[in-house]
Amino acid sequence: MSQTASLLPFEILAHYERLSLAHASGTPETLEAPGLWRGIGFRAGSRLFVSGIDEISELLAVPSLTQVPGTQAWLLGVANVRGNLVPVIDLARFLFGERTQSTERTRLLVVRQGGGSVALMVDEVFGQRTVDAEQRRHAEEENDPRLTRFVDDRVGEPRLAVFSMGKLVRAPDFRQAAA
Repeated sequence: MSQTASLLPFEILAHYERLSLAHASGTPETLEAPGLWRGIGFRAGSRLFVSGIDEISELLAVPSLTQVPGTQAWLLGVANVRGNLVPVIDLARFLFGERTQSTERTRLLVVRQGGGSVALMVDEVFGQRTVDAEQRRHAEEENDPRLTRFVDDRVGEPRLAVFSMGKLVRAPDFRQAAA
């Protein structure tokens, strides 16, 4: 401590940071894993999905919503997420016409789109999923016509539909929430 006694508080913190960084080991996010794809698994209605971990910016419990009049039934309203108004979409209702029942497992997946973010209400999130090259080779095509424009294939066991958030937020009917 005698070395830091004459330093200003900021210099002490900078010194500790340098010491900490000198001893830091690689984190799982920095390790290379060729052939592995990581995603977030979730359920909307009775279907199981996985979306790229890079497509979902955060997961939230469902906050208070303010309804927006004159919109589609699947647009549940807007939520204040850290000072930003974010539209909240019932994903099962948009895809299948089935309303999501709010439970303690219901979550919002926040997805970036041009000009802001949108939150998708799902029945539950069951965490990170890793898909390897072998699972990709044995993937099955999606055969539900309601999903084929967002899902290329189904992988793993149980079969998870690989859902593209990018395709969803660019879909014309998704972008047209006015009734």
